[in-house]
Amino acid sequence: MIRSTTYIIIATLNLLFILGGCSTLVALSEVTTPLSVYDLRAPSGAPVIQGSQLAQDFVVEIPTTSGVLNTNRIMIRPDILQAQYLPDVRWGDEVPVMMQTLMLRSLENTNGLLYVGRRPLTGASDYTVFTELMDFQAELTTNGSGAIISISMTSRIVRESDTSIVAGKTFTSKQVATSTDTPAIVLAFNRASDALLIDFADWTITSLGRSLSPA
Repeated sequence: MIRSTTYIIIATLNLLFILGGCSTLVALSEVTTPLSVYDLRAPSGAPVIQGSQLAQDFVVEIPTTSGVLNTNRIMIRPDILQAQYLPDVRWGDEVPVMMQTLMLRSLENTNGLLYVGRRPLTGASDYTVFTELMDFQAELTTNGSGAIISISMTSRIVRESDTSIVAGKTFTSKQVATSTDTPAIVLAFNRASDALLIDFADWTITSLGRSLSPA
């Protein structure tokens, strides 16, 4: 009887080990499942500056943001107090880094600045733009059949020589996705970012031009 009981205990432990191993493999499989990747593009309709470029170094810092946006997942809000992420998809980079790249490309496309980039190796620049990203999400419509894409950010241009704020502005853009399918939501994100970035690029060049003009 003792030997039989021992076999039962051993068999039970082996089964538990196998089941535990299976659940671990399932968890690992879920973690390593590849996600579809989406990218946004800098707008092609940004204003192109005619004439000479502004001969100053301009740096775009990575935007600061809240924890729920500091991710590469595509956020969707069922309501104002709840944050979720679209399953099986992600952005090509974390949202703040992606926005930094989009702002850089938008400013480069204006042809208005001699140099625009991330923090240079020397650590010094003539002007820097600091941005806080407040919204970057899809918000479900009341009937749940579509979504409203909402992007908003506050930007401040700082002159590095005396750390004075040259200009500041809050940018907001909204676009409607007619369905909750991922491609429709991503396309609406691209339209919303296009409008916001065109406004941002125009404001940046205009503000720097005023700052460099003689008093």
